[in-house]
Amino acid sequence: MTMEAAVTSLAKVADDICSLTLARRMAALLDRPSVALAQGDPLPRGWHVLMFNPPTSQSRLRHDGAAELGFDMPDLGLPRLMMGGRKIAFLGDIPIGASVVRRSTLGSVVRKNGRSGSFALVEVEHVITLENSGQQVLTETVRYVLRPSTEGAARVKPLEIPQTIDTTHDVPENALMRTFLATEEMLFRYSAITDNPHRIHYDHPYATLVEGYPALVVNGSLPQMVLLEMFREYAGREPAGLDSRNRGPIYCGSPVYLSISKQGDCFALSARDANGALAIEATAW
Repeated sequence: MTMEAAVTSLAKVADDICSLTLARRMAALLDRPSVALAQGDPLPRGWHVLMFNPPTSQSRLRHDGAAELGFDMPDLGLPRLMMGGRKIAFLGDIPIGASVVRRSTLGSVVRKNGRSGSFALVEVEHVITLENSGQQVLTETVRYVLRPSTEGAARVKPLEIPQTIDTTHDVPENALMRTFLATEEMLFRYSAITDNPHRIHYDHPYATLVEGYPALVVNGSLPQMVLLEMFREYAGREPAGLDSRNRGPIYCGSPVYLSISKQGDCFALSARDANGALAIEATAW
């Protein structure tokens, strides 16, 4: 059963500077030569996640460590916040060092009842412009999932990594494949770059005993950064757009298998866990 809520929201406007330091840190994390980036170079598309992360006062962090998002989320009595996916249109490039402005508005809010109980799907729409020229460089719809608390009811099953890998899923012959393994160091560095203090990414007792996960949870957009690197290698250019959905969690220390292949005028990207289950499904163009 679904129910769509009519929510009115004023636009939230934020400003930031595309930091060379953070861009070089992202490059280092992705094993790109960081010194190759210089002031004025175009920021690799998709790396805008290193901007517009508001400095939340320590006293305002939620119990799960989540920081303020820079816009108002509806209070639906569903405290657990998860990234569900994003749809991005790249309209231009952001020069490293440029001053940028983001205008954010709340989109649709849909409540649902599933087998695991009540949850909500919330969309937030962003428009990023260059401050000096007013040129729009990016539009984005971010999808969030709000879920009820599990505190006091979680049961932990330790993460088991299969000894054999399921490769039975269909992969086109022309696909580019990569194995991706997120480590604790990688989660720490990515959370630092994006100023993300959510405890499921670094606090193992909290992630397992409170949230009920079998291990630390990989930041949803981290494997997406690797998939975009694969797109640049495979297509030989920057993407014009990306539509991604998180289908299942990815856990620290467990390998996932990334692939990209050409399908008509677009490119299909995916991440599957060691059992072959789809974790990320995306289309780029």
